[in-house]
Amino acid sequence: MTRIAFIGGGNMARSLIGGLIRTGMAASSIAVSDPQAEGRQALSREFGVAAYAENRQAAADAEVVLLAVKPQIMPAIREELREVFQRQRPLLISIAAGVRIDQLERWFGALPIVRCMPNTPALIGAGATGLCANARVSPPQRAQAQHILDAAGLTRWVDDEALMDTVTGIAGSAPAYFFAMVEALEDAAVAQGMDRDTARALAAQTCLGAGRMLTESGEAPAELRRRVTSPNGTTQAALESFARDNLAGIVAHAVAAATRRGGELAAELDKT
Repeated sequence: MTRIAFIGGGNMARSLIGGLIRTGMAASSIAVSDPQAEGRQALSREFGVAAYAENRQAAADAEVVLLAVKPQIMPAIREELREVFQRQRPLLISIAAGVRIDQLERWFGALPIVRCMPNTPALIGAGATGLCANARVSPPQRAQAQHILDAAGLTRWVDDEALMDTVTGIAGSAPAYFFAMVEALEDAAVAQGMDRDTARALAAQTCLGAGRMLTESGEAPAELRRRVTSPNGTTQAALESFARDNLAGIVAHAVAAATRRGGELAAELDKT
């Protein structure tokens, strides 16, 4: 039975642990570290996994180690775990935003490494995750990494690691874009005289329904857009307003900004 260790017991780790247990993995094969006693108690109580204060204890004898910590925490854990990783040679899976594979290799050694970028809907099993791997990752290890991240939702492999910052721009950061859109729709409806609860419910459900149509119909978004747009109708009027305000350009600039910031975060870690 493969033993998996999670370094960090935050929300993303919890979602993956819960998903793995729901798909049949034994809680006894999962260990997790968390610096907060309350967090450790909650993890043990909810999932039945072993929870430790020390990262070394959680990683002991693990065949797969998942780094579920913020990027700025990496320098603090590398000295603690490098010797452990060199001795055990685990498959290392990182979900730390912006951290490159070459940085992980420099910090932890020449290990099989998978870099992942999940997003927050993973917390409800509806995430979208991009993955890339170094040449040391074997086909069985790729399948193993994908199985773990599949517990959080959709997964897609990206061959060129340079595109992982783009994954951040269109998936990792993108839930906030849709939240902002629903927020704007809600505010616009309230400005028209609708009560806020009704406006929020209608806008949120519309976002959910449109997303389901995109994922379940198999149709391109442009085709779905055309189907709902009657000539000279209300939808056309709204879309023409979007076009005048250059919605496509606004989105492109936002994705470029998120992508660029991902690279900057990685560059900042090069200095540590």
